[in-house]
Amino acid sequence: MTLLITVIAAIVSSLLWYSSMTKQGKDTMKYSTLCYMYWGASLMWLVDAIAEYAELGAEYFTPAFADMVNDAFLGVSAVTLGLVIWLARLFWSARFLCKVRSA
Repeated sequence: MTLLITVIAAIVSSLLWYSSMTKQGKDTMKYSTLCYMYWGASLMWLVDAIAEYAELGAEYFTPAFADMVNDAFLGVSAVTLGLVIWLARLFWSARFLCKVRSA
């Protein structure tokens, strides 16, 4: 579930990045930060899924409901933390640009 949630977030952020690059020609909203974080998390959970499948075998595809809920909460938490980091970076770069332009 964490892999699914982060892959969806990575695809959405990649589409946002691509559309901003084609319209504006530059990454003013820092969507590339989201892309790096979400694709990195997706890669991490893909490796985790492969390792868990190697350990459990076919049981990997029949998780308990509680495990699925925990994984969903973890995935949503990771996406939310990524958004918080992206917003902090966006505000920091906007603040820095305002200082540079005023000087």
